[in-house]
Amino acid sequence: MNFLVTGREDVTDSVGLLISILVRYPEVATINFDPGRQVLKFTFIASRVLNRREIAAVKEKLLDSIEVFSMLEGKQTRVSLIDHQICDHLTMIEVQRDVETLVQEEIALIVQLLRQLLNDNLVAEANDSLFEEDLLIQEEIIEHMLDSMRAAAEDKHLFAFREDGRVLVFNK
Repeated sequence: MNFLVTGREDVTDSVGLLISILVRYPEVATINFDPGRQVLKFTFIASRVLNRREIAAVKEKLLDSIEVFSMLEGKQTRVSLIDHQICDHLTMIEVQRDVETLVQEEIALIVQLLRQLLNDNLVAEANDSLFEEDLLIQEEIIEHMLDSMRAAAEDKHLFAFREDGRVLVFNK
């Protein structure tokens, strides 16, 4: 019985993490959790097709920043991959990070870097309804749920995205 309750809490924390990330960071288009690899996959969208030089610069700056951040935190990342895909007139940028070493501040760093690198080309949903206090609370929730996921043996493939101002989470 205790195991079942813990299992339910783990799923709730995982779903809650994805929801909190999408609510806090309107620049994140989708987020996936791969339980087998214990990896979160963040997808960002550029509103145009980026050329090879721009994509290479984005990848290099993101990977360098993640490496420096991890070094400052005294951690060795297991997974930090950046990939991209061209889709119609858009560029999808996927950032993969292992849950064991990922912290909320790093997510904030990744989002801020993409804002700077892509400027007005970074697609983001309007997030005017959240006050500064709400944003700070979301950041605390994200950190707490990341800690919870590190301690849990989650086995659900989760996928979350925004649609019409709502966050939808699916178990793949």
